[in-house]
Amino acid sequence: MADAKVIPFDDDRSRGAAVPRPSRRRGGGSRRTGGEQPAVVREVQPLPSRPSTQDDVPVTGEEQPPETPRTDGGGGLERRVASGLAFLRRRLTGDYEVDDFGYDEELTDQVLMSLLRPVYEKYFRVEVKGVENIPADGGALIVANHSGTLPLDGLMMQVAVHDHHPAGRHLRLLAADLVFVLPVVNELARKLGHTLACAEDAERLLAEGELVGVMPEGFKGIGKPFSERYKLQRFGRGGFVSTALRQGAPIIPCSIVGAEEIYPMIGNAKTLARVLGFPYFPLTPTFPWLGPLGGIPLPTKWTIQFGEPIPTDGYPPEAAEDPMLMFNLTDQVREQIQHTLYKLLVQRRSVFF
Repeated sequence: MADAKVIPFDDDRSRGAAVPRPSRRRGGGSRRTGGEQPAVVREVQPLPSRPSTQDDVPVTGEEQPPETPRTDGGGGLERRVASGLAFLRRRLTGDYEVDDFGYDEELTDQVLMSLLRPVYEKYFRVEVKGVENIPADGGALIVANHSGTLPLDGLMMQVAVHDHHPAGRHLRLLAADLVFVLPVVNELARKLGHTLACAEDAERLLAEGELVGVMPEGFKGIGKPFSERYKLQRFGRGGFVSTALRQGAPIIPCSIVGAEEIYPMIGNAKTLARVLGFPYFPLTPTFPWLGPLGGIPLPTKWTIQFGEPIPTDGYPPEAAEDPMLMFNLTDQVREQIQHTLYKLLVQRRSVFF
């Protein structure tokens, strides 16, 4: 599968042995049993004292201190079982918290991330770069390219931030309306911290110091044909820039390579898409020809790179209403993402390795 054409562009567990027990000294008297005569104790004259060294006293195998038995990890297992039972009890009794958007941090950390992590680490083998560009606290807006026919790139970006950021930050993604009308998907998205892609929700999250993720290409990005892979679509009207300006939050460009090839979209059944109410109905080399098996993504090798932040706190409050400024900042973010995509594609050895 050929890459896009490059276009020039300006517990450590504590073990018992870690704490040695004092060696036991053997007693000098003998034990009496029935029928035995008392032992004759002879007085022994002490030898002249002299400084002793460790080498002066030979230690036989019989006299070595007994080994402390090693733990078999049972304590760790017991703790995990107890933690799991406590988690289930809280879920059954309703003793857990969600925020106004439906975000369930405990469920995300203990269950949902654990389900996504094997896909992230073993299947797509995601490599993360530039995570240090994400601030340790305060509101920030991550802007990324969007691709892949199905929006798996947003989920992988969420795992990347959660698992690799030194402060363990959580990424709150802005999602399209369609996500919140699909059964099951709606509930899972809310629990993961996703919310509707609107300026009001985004500004509120940034004001609360959250890390917000947005993919301005939307359906134009994930639904584009395979022949246009890694060519960014329009970034809308710059609404994300206006949101960042109002809150003075830095904008962090993010480039994702690898998602374009998981479902190579070679066609679009537009009539069927209109009937089903979808923005597109993808035709790939495996879907729908192989049925459910066609829904398995190809195991491509991914790279996610976070670029240097673009500050917005130096602009006056009225800057959010300046269309020329919004256009320039939007174009700057888009160019930085596109340039990084081309650079990563040049460095990539293969789609799958």
